[in-house]
Amino acid sequence: MNIDESGWCDGAVRYDSPHYDARPEDVEIDLLVIHNISLPGGHFGGPHVSDLFTGRLDYNADPSFADLRGLQVSAHFFVRRDGALVQYVSTDQRAWHAGQSTFDGRPQCNAYSIGIEMEGSDFVPFQPVQYRVLVALTAALARRYGLAHVRGHEHIAPGRKTDPGPFFDWDLYQQSWQLALRGQPALVLTTRVLGFPSKV
Repeated sequence: MNIDESGWCDGAVRYDSPHYDARPEDVEIDLLVIHNISLPGGHFGGPHVSDLFTGRLDYNADPSFADLRGLQVSAHFFVRRDGALVQYVSTDQRAWHAGQSTFDGRPQCNAYSIGIEMEGSDFVPFQPVQYRVLVALTAALARRYGLAHVRGHEHIAPGRKTDPGPFFDWDLYQQSWQLALRGQPALVLTTRVLGFPSKV
């Protein structure tokens, strides 16, 4: 998996979103933000996440969508439960995924971060294949941009956001993508994901 000179991933299905803009000049992309999402909440599969990120959501399709009316949001990537990878915005551009956020004293994380949405919720484990795709994608992004930090949405918007939630296995993920970056077998390929909450 690789990120090309235009910021598009060769392992992803491209589905362009209008919800992005240019990053500030001379910004260093050094933060990766992990999210979770499901639409409707707790339901997986279907077109609704991609429809939301591309401005095509049918707000009448579910009562819970009424609160999303007029929302302009996107992410760079979406990892589905079956491991399918979708990209909506070039990583060279600013996707609108983090909202009001701060990292290491710097506000507006969208300006210097890349956002990856994992199809899931705070209440169920993620699938092993999702970790495998996430690990490969993270290593590719680190090779392209030299990422210095990986955090959850909950870490850059505490009290406002809780994702990717208690079932995200940070230890397994962090070790695995660092191994993958060095060209070594990732732990996620050989270790069973047990599905219990892990420490952040």
